[in-house]
Formats: sequence, structure tokens, C-alpha cells
Amino acid sequence: MEFTRIALVVFLTLIIHLIDTLSFAARIAGIKTKKLALAGSVFNIIVLVSRTSNMIQAPLLGSIVEIALLKHDLAGLEMVFRWVLLGATAGTLIGAVLIPTFINFFTIALNKLDEVGSVPRLIIVTLRQRKTQAIKENIRGVPLQSVKNLARERMPYKILLLNLIITGIYTTGVLSAMYAGVLNPEYRLTASQLSGIINGFATIVLVLLVDPYSAMVTDRVLNGSLPMDSLNRLVLALLISKFLGTLLSQALLIPAAWIILYFTRLII
Repeated sequence: MEFTRIALVVFLTLIIHLIDTLSFAARIAGIKTKKLALAGSVFNIIVLVSRTSNMIQAPLLGSIVEIALLKHDLAGLEMVFRWVLLGATAGTLIGAVLIPTFINFFTIALNKLDEVGSVPRLIIVTLRQRKTQAIKENIRGVPLQSVKNLARERMPYKILLLNLIITGIYTTGVLSAMYAGVLNPEYRLTASQLSGIINGFATIVLVLLVDPYSAMVTDRVLNGSLPMDSLNRLVLALLISKFLGTLLSQALLIPAAWIILYFTRLII
């Protein structure tokens, strides 16, 4: 298969998961500045990059599947999908490493936005200043001691396990559905549509069980009933479970494809 096409899909997957991971930083910056709603609004601008990447990635993935079908290259397609999943893992890891730095940059941006009054003006002011030294001063490393101390803390392990499983399902859902379609090309369209049901189920569990707990901790930190460290620990734990979830997706890829194919045959 064409290397450039595959490399682009892996890179776009990395960007999508990188931006998704950085959403944790936006929440923390919003609490630090007491501008949580504004933080969400500004972060949505960055999300546009993720959605654009998704729009480009989808047809490229489709073309890779079509080529594999024409060449009857099932093993090659599996390898490509595993590289795509590895891109998701890399994006999550890079995003996690960048979170301390991104919190600083986002905090500065939110405070500056109050002064200039609009996002376009904020971008113009930022480009004009070009303060390299200021950028270097706000770069932060990962607090490794916090990672070591996490094992001693009381954490919502059921929530973290759910987050891990949901991430694994969500990461591999579309790819497993595509692979199921290649296993039996006659049912390809039906199999691809089942990915929406799988991801929809994962999203429902996320919205009903994981997000409310995270939101509850966020609100308690905002009203002062919990210290900021409580949210920092939760975010760190969620990041670790998210990272492990992307690794789990490698194990789920083929079994999930066969399960999808089984239900496809039941429907037809």
C-alpha cells in the first residue's frame, strides 16, 4: 500500500487524539482563571483542527480499505490498522506530556483574551509579540513525583476502569467495523454502519458514568470544597486510563471485527 497515504492517516489520528487529550488542560486552566465557560469556548477553536483532521482521515481510510480489498491483502490491512491505533496511543501520550505546558499557555491566553476582547485580536497580538523567551519560561515537564504518588491515593477505580474500556472500544470501533467488512465484503455496508452503534454505546456510558463524576469534582474544586490537587490527581488518573485504553484497542481490533460480523449476519 502507498506509504504516504498510510503515514498521513496515522499522523491525522495522532492529531485527533492529541487534541482530545489536551481538553483536560483546558478544564484545569479554566478553573485556575475562574473562566471555565470561556476556556471551553476557546478550546472549541482548537477542536476545529481535530474535526478537520477527521474529515480528511475518513476518506483516506476508506481508500486504504478499498485497495486492500482489490489486492486481497487482509494481513496488510491489519498491519495498517495497528499502525493507526499506534498513532492514537502516540497522540494520547504526547498530549499527556504537553498538558502542564498547555495549561500555562491556555491560562495566559484566557487572561489576555479579557484584555483584547476577541479571539481574532488575541491571535494578532500573539503573532506580533513573538516572545520566544516567554514561551520557553512557560514550558513545563511532567510531574513524575505525582505519577509515583498516584498509587497511594484513593481513586475511583471503577470509573477509571470504565474509562479504559470505553477508550479501547471507541478507538477501535470504526477500524473493527471496516475490518469486518473486509472479512465478508458482501456485508461491508451493514458492518460499517454498526460502528456508529458501538461508538454510540461507548459514548452513552461515558456521558452517564464517567463525565458526571469528572464534572462533580470540577464543580467542587470551583466552589472550594475540594483542593485543586484533587482535580489534578483525577486528570492524571484519567490520562493514564485513556493511554492504557488505546493500548487495549490493539487487543480488541480483530475480536471486535468478528463480533461485528456476527451481528451483521444476524441482521441480514
